Amino acid sequence: MEDWIKYYEGKRIVITGAAGFIGSSLVRALSQVECGLICCTRSPDELGVEVPSRARITNRQIDIRSPSVWVETLEGADMVFHFAAQTSSNFANQNPWEDMTINLFPVVRFLETCRGEKIRPDIIFPGTVTQAGLTNTYPVDETTRDLPITIYDINKLSAEKYLRYYASQMGGRATTLRLANVYGPGPGSSRPDRGILNMMVKRALAGEALTVYGEGNYVRDYIFIDDVVSAFLMAGAGINSADGNYYVLGSGAGHTIKEMVETVRKIANEMVGGSVEIQHVATPPDLSQIESRHFVADTSLFQAHTGWRPTVSLEEGIGRTIEFFLEQGKQ
Repeated sequence: MEDWIKYYEGKRIVITGAAGFIGSSLVRALSQVECGLICCTRSPDELGVEVPSRARITNRQIDIRSPSVWVETLEGADMVFHFAAQTSSNFANQNPWEDMTINLFPVVRFLETCRGEKIRPDIIFPGTVTQAGLTNTYPVDETTRDLPITIYDINKLSAEKYLRYYASQMGGRATTLRLANVYGPGPGSSRPDRGILNMMVKRALAGEALTVYGEGNYVRDYIFIDDVVSAFLMAGAGINSADGNYYVLGSGAGHTIKEMVETVRKIANEMVGGSVEIQHVATPPDLSQIESRHFVADTSLFQAHTGWRPTVSLEEGIGRTIEFFLEQGKQ
């Protein structure tokens, strides 16, 4: 039995964004635990992640922008994993107010509801490593100064700070995991500028050329979905140590964008017998400046506080992702 399972037994757990990439994977993990899961999604079409379950699952359609969204959602809750979000920095830069209504205001209302209802559920929140801005010295840890350069990152950082207030001034417990490039099996992003590795896998399986902007020499940290889910579960189970903190989360291994794409091509060609090519193209003039940076995570603080370790290499993760999409294509 995983060490974290016992912690969640008997608890009532709210997951917003439960049909999304990370949320749906977390639902599958917690469905093996005897607990109560409140799975919140925005659309009736997304309700009901179908998995064999030991958990008591309640599916609930919500609009995370509603001022009263938390009142019923938090009733009896012990813990909240708040994944409901919009995830495109391009969209946020073009629609700053709408981004605030989705990515910031719901966190403020969470605090207001907790104060008004006199409740203090634990909350685990996904941030992003781009909140630190243009990090060209790496690895990056929690001592790196935050200099966000996109509306998306400004709002994510603001939400994180409200949760630090919740932990330090309101008697609640909160932890933020700032995520690097997450990839692996699961539903796709609703935004075309998100999930680049999964996108490359899909193109390779379709026999399409894989495009790389410029030389593709920027370094990135790609972390497999299973390692991300285990990190969230261990952050919740280790909330006594993690309370009030934010953590930089990645695999700790750096790969250039070109190396990632070459690995996708190599493994895809081996698994399906294709001959996918790589094309280097000019960088679009409107590409966000945040893409012009190097990043590798130093996760030593999170490891020390929770015992978490990444376990899936880039090669293994890409292979498992390809297998998933191949199986999905047969259905």
